[in-house]
Amino acid sequence: MRDVAIVAFAQTDHLRRTDELSEAEMLMPVLHQVLDATGLRARDIGFTCSGSSDYLAGRAFSFTMALDGVGAHPPISESHVEMDGAWALYEAWVKLRTGEADTALVYAYGKSSPGELRDVLTRQLDPYYVGPLWPDSVALAALQAQALIDAGETDEAALASIAARNRTAATDNPHAQLAGSVPAGDYVVRPLRTGDCPPVGDGAAAVVLAAGDTARALCARPAWIRGIDHRIEAHSLGVRELTDSPSARLAAERAGAFERPVDTAELHAPFTSQEVVLRKALGLDDSVRVNPSGGALAANPVMAAGLIRLGEAAARIHRGESDRALAHATSGPCLQQNLVAVLEGETTHV
Repeated sequence: MRDVAIVAFAQTDHLRRTDELSEAEMLMPVLHQVLDATGLRARDIGFTCSGSSDYLAGRAFSFTMALDGVGAHPPISESHVEMDGAWALYEAWVKLRTGEADTALVYAYGKSSPGELRDVLTRQLDPYYVGPLWPDSVALAALQAQALIDAGETDEAALASIAARNRTAATDNPHAQLAGSVPAGDYVVRPLRTGDCPPVGDGAAAVVLAAGDTARALCARPAWIRGIDHRIEAHSLGVRELTDSPSARLAAERAGAFERPVDTAELHAPFTSQEVVLRKALGLDDSVRVNPSGGALAANPVMAAGLIRLGEAAARIHRGESDRALAHATSGPCLQQNLVAVLEGETTHV
């Protein structure tokens, strides 16, 4: 098994609407940017994997159209996951670890603006017992937030401070959709206000992975993936403890997150209440800088936001601003699925 690193990361500016762009047009500049950062061309990539959702696009096999952004010639080894791009990265990591390729291009994109995102995400629910009730994504997050408040683990003022911290951090992120002072606003679904919820918008991201000495040749300070794992909670919300996330904790344990402290964490927490759950499950105290990019509260392009967490953590290692970082991605209602990766710079390799 070979060491694998993230050697380049690029993302779009995240916008409320991109009506003038197709998915391929939105994606192409990002793909060019991430390849230019390494000096590679499309024909040099050993494996390509993407993450997106046909439900967002409103048509079957929509990802095949986005492949126009990669290029139709020469033929490529390609795969796709109907999932956040973080899971596409996991598939590519396995390919490189097992020696089937030396480099991989991973990309993800999502255009949430054309439809009603809150309704679209109900398709993730159990189709027999929960789906027919049509609880939307914000209502379910509010259920989790109220459970935390009832358990004494947070309150509305604490949630507002989480939103303020993330969006203040986003002022240093030129790609963020929301940054700076964002009013708490009115209740969307009590106890969640507008400021507790992520923005709806469009965006894309891409990373390049490389193995061993190839990574060192492509990047001055590769972000080595020391561990990565993903786990899932029970599908039925009624059998879960919504104030905790055992799957995130187990994924972190298997990824080696608890072996040594991390200095940075990029958490995919679209709602303020979910950061409370994740901090507890992942054992993150105030010594860890959480979401220096602003996180999903600053920009939440569905199907790309998790990959962006990995990319943002890697970019801080590339720039020498972090030595050991944790990156987290989620999917499904109330943190149902969780992926955790531990990234390190070369100097911390043991």
